[in-house]
Amino acid sequence: MNTPLVEVKNLKVHFPVSRGTLLHREKGMCLAVDGVDFTLYKGQTLGLVGESGCGKSTTARAVTQLLRPTEGEVLFEGKDLTKLKPEALRKERRHFQMIFQDPFASLNPRMTVGDIVAEPLKTFDVVRGKPLQQEVQNLLRLVGLDPRYVRRYPHEFSGGQRQRIGIARALALKPKLIVADEPVSALDVSIQAQILNLLLDLKQKFQLTYLFIAHDLAVVRHVSDQIAVMYLGKIVEIASYNDIYENPKHPYTQALLASSPIPDPKIEKERQRQRSVLSGDLPSPLNPPPGCTFHTRCPHVMMHCKSSVPSLKEYSSGHKTACHLLDK
Repeated sequence: MNTPLVEVKNLKVHFPVSRGTLLHREKGMCLAVDGVDFTLYKGQTLGLVGESGCGKSTTARAVTQLLRPTEGEVLFEGKDLTKLKPEALRKERRHFQMIFQDPFASLNPRMTVGDIVAEPLKTFDVVRGKPLQQEVQNLLRLVGLDPRYVRRYPHEFSGGQRQRIGIARALALKPKLIVADEPVSALDVSIQAQILNLLLDLKQKFQLTYLFIAHDLAVVRHVSDQIAVMYLGKIVEIASYNDIYENPKHPYTQALLASSPIPDPKIEKERQRQRSVLSGDLPSPLNPPPGCTFHTRCPHVMMHCKSSVPSLKEYSSGHKTACHLLDK
């Protein structure tokens, strides 16, 4: 647990926004990810949570270099992926894989399940011929699917089964890191638990490291060792899952936790009286507010918050928060 597998330093992903179709004049920049820092250790699961549009998926794609970041470093086992040439980056790609949010859109509808799972093995020339077929069948068994399904197509499976196919494909090259981009949000609640349990079993069996992305704190609670809360392109709080749930320090984290229902009417009714409701919508990353980006919705906003950007500081052991309230 002391060896960092991934170190992300000052990661920024800015997209130019153009105006007009003829001259494509640049209108501004969309600050999708604006200075993200975190460290992920071997065998650890880091849960990245926040509202839709806060930059979680963009962060995931920047870590795996599906999107080249505007600025910052992504160190994988000490190598900065952002500075690698295409061939060197290709060799590193076998060590980190992604599980995508939509289990249907991420699978080629014209390929059989066998071909989909075998594709990474063929691409990196890991195995060929009959051993390849056996490896594909073993991978399907590993994720709870019948190996006789190899000749079927994605449309013949349910959503949960399709996600299992995506997991099998991600495991094919025996990666060290798996980035799971909201892997259960498109599934029925009854199926979500099955997929989460499968990911936990695979983590223990293969000593995997996960970057697990979700918008629901309740989902990441049972799979994460550490949780990072993201708001408008920045991480506002990061701590162990116990600290996040038992002692949230940032007002946004507190609001996220309060929004998760509790299946007990008495407790839920009492909590509704104490709940702090956020006003307004998530500001646009095209024109983020000055100072603390959360100040337009924060119930504890101060004048200082509107002009000064809070830094992510460690206020207790392993618990970092970006909030001026804690400096009082």
